[in-house]
Amino acid sequence: MQLYLNATSPYARVARIATMEKGLESQVSLVTVDPWSNDDQLLQVNPLAKVPALVTDTGQSISESLLILSYLDQLTEQPALFPGSQLADVLQLAGVAQGIIDASFTTVIARKHEGEEADNTVLGQRRLAAIRRGLSALDRLATEDNLPGFSAGHIVACVALEYLDFRLPEINWRDAHPALSQWVGRLAARESFIRTAFS
Repeated sequence: MQLYLNATSPYARVARIATMEKGLESQVSLVTVDPWSNDDQLLQVNPLAKVPALVTDTGQSISESLLILSYLDQLTEQPALFPGSQLADVLQLAGVAQGIIDASFTTVIARKHEGEEADNTVLGQRRLAAIRRGLSALDRLATEDNLPGFSAGHIVACVALEYLDFRLPEINWRDAHPALSQWVGRLAARESFIRTAFS
């Protein structure tokens, strides 16, 4: 299999962590591409020019990080990233965290192309409000006892929060959500998160 990615994409990091956690790292070749330059390698496997894209051993190309995680989860039994007995809880956590990634990533891109004024637009304010509400929801969801020890939801949530640290540090979510910060700290100590840390 081949995983097309770049180093700073939170979406690609989610997929890369999953390959490690599922014990599939030796079966996946990493292909670094630049999605902003209409990289021919990437366009051949994903005409939308987005990372990550996973090319399976039988030649299918799967895009969107959560769809990639769903595919990888079928290749080996443990750990189950989408455990059936707790599927709704896992998907709820993953959905909120994915929304935070989407709002954060779009904020970063808007600032890059439109400057800081991007935050003052209707859409900019909507994105920032979504991040704040999402953080409050994660604070509640991440500390509930009905979540499994490790799942797709944990991967997406930790990546979302570390992406805020990396790209939007002024949000300073850790001071406002100390319990969530401790929760992320425990996850971030896993080898898969250490080896894929944003830099």
